[in-house]
Amino acid sequence: MEMTPPGYLRPRQTAPLTELEDARIARICPGLGQDVEPAGRTDDVLWGPYEAVKVGFATDPGLRFSASSGGALSALLVHLLQSGKVDAVIQTAASPKVPVANVTVLSKTAADVQAAAGSRYAPSAPLAELAPHLDSDLRFTFVGKPCDVAALRALAAEDPRIGASIPYMLSFFCAGVPSQAGGEAVLTALGTDLQSTESFRYRGNGWPGRATASLKDGTERSMTYHESWGTILSDHAQLRCKICADGTGKAADLVCADAWHCDDKGYPLFEESEGVSLVMARTETGAAIMREAEDAGQIELAPFNLEDLKSIQPGQLGRRRALLARLAGLRLLGRPVPRYRGLHIFAAARRNSFAKNLRNFVGMLRRGLTGRLD
Repeated sequence: MEMTPPGYLRPRQTAPLTELEDARIARICPGLGQDVEPAGRTDDVLWGPYEAVKVGFATDPGLRFSASSGGALSALLVHLLQSGKVDAVIQTAASPKVPVANVTVLSKTAADVQAAAGSRYAPSAPLAELAPHLDSDLRFTFVGKPCDVAALRALAAEDPRIGASIPYMLSFFCAGVPSQAGGEAVLTALGTDLQSTESFRYRGNGWPGRATASLKDGTERSMTYHESWGTILSDHAQLRCKICADGTGKAADLVCADAWHCDDKGYPLFEESEGVSLVMARTETGAAIMREAEDAGQIELAPFNLEDLKSIQPGQLGRRRALLARLAGLRLLGRPVPRYRGLHIFAAARRNSFAKNLRNFVGMLRRGLTGRLD
């Protein structure tokens, strides 16, 4: 994987591929397509298959504070480690060399998990160094973006080593991957740059937490989540993320998200408060982990009405409903379109207004005709 302008990780081919290798990539890569089977689970048109859904937070106050929402995902990881179910967690953390960038780390203790806590709105490739883990004697939990987990799950269907080495796959709601240039733009807005910055947090240390640059001179500069994501980072998200059918981790055992407080119109409020996480168990394995972590006192959970997710996650809702129109625009432009099966894109589109579908269709055409798809 190599960083390419304007700051996305891209694969570089280092040797010729056989026809069999090429076909295997086509079967596994979620960028080309994704299949989802309900397999007897409740299968919501908008949010996908699941076994249970609740809201909650880490009972460790420090973990709850340092994580991006209520620390539920981090608490689940700590439970898996401390219960002995796994030896390590494969996850993403801040790069020690480029403050706005990411690296893949192995967390083996609760302290390691807390050090990696907090959303990282920048490119990551947690599967890039998978092979050595599959040949070790350790058992892992994997944490990645929904597309990372979809790829790993598809690979597991062909490689039995994955089921043995990585029995648990966790994810989070993802609104798209901004380029590294997006992080640098946040630094610019804060009046600093990479050379002057010692470390950078996109979120955390509160909920939703401020984007905070710690400078080498010992000072800090920060802005709100609404300013960082809403006005800068979201504009740097790559196009492929805008036609993703799975921003909610449908291939994971467990997936977590922000359970935003909402105003009287149902729109999320971003004032700082104690974090609360949505916790969705998509498999029976995930549901068992959720129950065990609660019984162990690592996480506190409460019931949740899935209908409320529409107002809590309006961005995910809008993208799911608009997807078919965007894909139709791409197809009319003669561009490649991902193959989606079992993701209810037609049913989701019927829940959008004609005007919104038309706007997304025309918007995609305009992107193509003005060269912005390139």
